[in-house]
Amino acid sequence: MKSIEIGKSAVVASQAALGVMRMDALDADAAAEVVRTAAEHGVNFFDTADIYGFNVNHDHASSRVLGRAWKDAGLKREDIFLQTKFGINIDFSDPNNVHATRYDFSAKHLITRLDEELEALGTDYVDFALLHRPDTLMEAEEIVEAFTTLHKAGKVRHFGVSNVNPWQAELLQSWLGDDPAMRLEASQLQFGLMHAQMVSDELMTNSRAEGMVVANHSDGLLSYSRLRHMTIQAWSPFQSGTEYGPFVGNEHFPELNKALDEKGAKYGVSANAIATAWVLRHPAKIQIVLGSMNPPGWAKCSTARTSISTSRIGGTCTWPPATSFREFCLRLAGLRSAIGGPPTGQPGNQ
Repeated sequence: MKSIEIGKSAVVASQAALGVMRMDALDADAAAEVVRTAAEHGVNFFDTADIYGFNVNHDHASSRVLGRAWKDAGLKREDIFLQTKFGINIDFSDPNNVHATRYDFSAKHLITRLDEELEALGTDYVDFALLHRPDTLMEAEEIVEAFTTLHKAGKVRHFGVSNVNPWQAELLQSWLGDDPAMRLEASQLQFGLMHAQMVSDELMTNSRAEGMVVANHSDGLLSYSRLRHMTIQAWSPFQSGTEYGPFVGNEHFPELNKALDEKGAKYGVSANAIATAWVLRHPAKIQIVLGSMNPPGWAKCSTARTSISTSRIGGTCTWPPATSFREFCLRLAGLRSAIGGPPTGQPGNQ
């Protein structure tokens, strides 16, 4: 597993992270096996959020399972990186109508929720804490107070954001100032073969090529993240953004799966590994967040940075040829028109 620096934090972590949104559905033994298997494949970065608990309808539930699992798996706290997200209020009171009620980026709420996350995770600090989506009502003094308080107390070492556009990130950073401890190091965004508008927007600047979306809805997120040295963390990389769910092996996406199978056969890896490699291939050094709670699934994805990256093409140890990325992008352009337009984001949970 390749390691990358997260932002400019000096934290060097695995380029694949384990996302535990669904971990509350597992018992202690199963959760420990997932964490152990991920660690055996080189993963040392674990992503959660205070609201993850949609199986048992309780906040902090997935974090609590993870908090036991990393210990049961025999991992040492100093050898792993824990990341959480906060700022969304979820009403779990009615199991038949679980829903987000509002955002709350007040200092009191953020500090309280972070403390609750630490208790659930069984630790006295998290390596990263991310604001969970943007709050249009966020106020500068509240954000600054929360971040400063948490960092000075040693409870949060680094900060980041999720699902925000460049100007929202710039606004936040302007409030937080130039202190390296207050840098926004990570930006969690949905990205994958069927949620790739960040790529297509940049490829098709000032173009009306057939099959591509004219409007730019990503606001230059890829280039912005590289400019600011913010690590993009790609969530739900295998989701189609449609009612059909994940795209790998899905009969509703025959052209895409044909391409994945062909590439997999060429490099001797699974379709999941190719879909993972497509994300990791981008020079932005994206960290991919994989949410599989199925231990064998990790073996399928882990080859993306081993078997593929060590393939000898033209006598040198390298990635697949540079044309592969553009080839997939252009193939994706045709797929978009075939399935009825650009995919939409998955609702609510990330």
